[in-house]
Amino acid sequence: MVSGRAVRRRVRWLQTYRIIRSIFPPINLFEDIADPRDWEALASVEAKTNPRIRFEIGDLGKVPAARRVSGPGASLVMAPFVHCSTLRPSRFSDGSYGIYYAADSEPVAVAETIHHHQAFMRATSEAPGWTADFRVLIGAIDRDLDDVDAVPGTRDPEDYTLAQAEGRALRAAGSDGLAWSSVRMVGGSCIGAFWPDVVPIPVQGRHYSYHWDGSRVDFVRQHDTGAVLAVS
Repeated sequence: MVSGRAVRRRVRWLQTYRIIRSIFPPINLFEDIADPRDWEALASVEAKTNPRIRFEIGDLGKVPAARRVSGPGASLVMAPFVHCSTLRPSRFSDGSYGIYYAADSEPVAVAETIHHHQAFMRATSEAPGWTADFRVLIGAIDRDLDDVDAVPGTRDPEDYTLAQAEGRALRAAGSDGLAWSSVRMVGGSCIGAFWPDVVPIPVQGRHYSYHWDGSRVDFVRQHDTGAVLAVS
């Protein structure tokens, strides 16, 4: 049930910043086939000769055809919705549905990503060193979203129980997405879109690598400038 404390407001940012791993290739179905209503049929045909196609495409059933996006760069938006999993929950989803998360600045996006990368590295006891490459996706937002800053528990640093309940209820009630103040960087803001068509297709920005010292990410490196920045 929706808490009633979320406030729907227009969120207009000329730029949004999302950071993802660089290892994932584009999904040709999303990039090349103009009409998303044809995707299931084409995937079924392709699967007869390429059994891995279902894994590569993900679960199309999680996104209604009317809310899908296609064309160059569409994979960048569709991926979090068709490759979500309950094994990878997030602040506002238990993983049964996807969310496109983004921040209002690149430093906020880096801070948010570092938190989750650190959690993964600790959980898997990774050795120190420079780790996975990441890329920045630069988009925009101009949409009515539900601001959840006043909803108790939605910004808890570690416990996502109440945030996930609020996200699930708002999505079921027809919300297009969420807005909230960043938990990882004071003064920053974040959004989470519940459907691919809520955000325009982004363009690719710079690449980063993160340095893991065995307990935390202590440095990040910008590939385009070569700058190595200390993480406070």
